[in-house]
Amino acid sequence: MGWVNQPLTHKGVGKMAMPVLIAIGAMWLPIAIFFLGKGEAKGTGAITGFVGAVTVLGAIIQATVFKDPFVAGLLFAHGIFYCSVCYALLSGLEDLRSVGNVALYTALVSVIYMVIFFTGGPVQEGGKMLVVKSNYLAFACAGYAVLTFMVWLNSYGKFPTNVLAWSLIVWVVFGLWVPAFYMMTAGTLPF
Repeated sequence: MGWVNQPLTHKGVGKMAMPVLIAIGAMWLPIAIFFLGKGEAKGTGAITGFVGAVTVLGAIIQATVFKDPFVAGLLFAHGIFYCSVCYALLSGLEDLRSVGNVALYTALVSVIYMVIFFTGGPVQEGGKMLVVKSNYLAFACAGYAVLTFMVWLNSYGKFPTNVLAWSLIVWVVFGLWVPAFYMMTAGTLPF
């Protein structure tokens, strides 16, 4: 789908983005389980690095091959955040505030995407919109924003790790699996 030529519609979202959402779940679930005291940092860091790389690569493909820089931007922000989490886990970083600051950036980007998906993008000449309203994608981006705000607060010792872990587990289902599998099988989003 050409981003410049056609609006981003429910059916146009994510030739690459939907499979990347499934890959992201392969990081969120192990991170959550690690936060609940099961697993170890290096193995969890490795999968986080793999998912970060896949997310950044998926963003590049989404922007260049599928001509969709809008969705690619959201993938880039999250992919870079995942890479910073990877570094923290693999290096044994003790002060996680720098990773938290990347989470804050990612949360703010997700809020911007939430607003755009909730309202739709600006109207262009001829009444065309590059990004049409999507309640489900707005809902998903709200969840991504909340999760990354939780990571930011957790990195400063202001949010409990076990609540963050359970939030990640719940959001794997509603923020990753539901939109990805629904879109890939039904060709649309739930709402």
